[in-house]
Amino acid sequence: MTDTWDPAGAGVLRLPSGRLVRGRALRRPLPPGAPAPSYAVYLLGRRPPEVPWESHWLRWPDFRLPDDHAEAREVLTDAWRRAAGERVEVACGGGRGRTGTALACLAVLDGVPPREAVAYVRSHYDRHAVETPWQRRYVHRFQGGDGPGPASRTAHL
Repeated sequence: MTDTWDPAGAGVLRLPSGRLVRGRALRRPLPPGAPAPSYAVYLLGRRPPEVPWESHWLRWPDFRLPDDHAEAREVLTDAWRRAAGERVEVACGGGRGRTGTALACLAVLDGVPPREAVAYVRSHYDRHAVETPWQRRYVHRFQGGDGPGPASRTAHL
């Protein structure tokens, strides 16, 4: 499948490799006229309502970190891989803290150095993304290795 987001769409983050991922607040409806995701990762303390597309619920309480760090790494790695050719959405209640943290982790997987990933997401997605010090530390400690690496990162900035 090669059906990704419109780069100018609401909440769409372009990763250095060119992959597009949409971040969203679940408290708000889907953007008007925007296509639905083909795959979504929902970062919530409780199971989200059913949706008509493939999704994964990652237990992640508000203002905190994911309950299972190994599962989070696995799910985020899968989302990063899928974003090469699918419309991947990452969303939490407000679309900033948990969503921003997850997007920063995707940026690390894409080759952004962990210490630069929060700034990257704040610059390209939402200036208030990644809300707590422990979320920032989580990103700083998140290990990449699956992405193209820092050499190709600079070619896309």
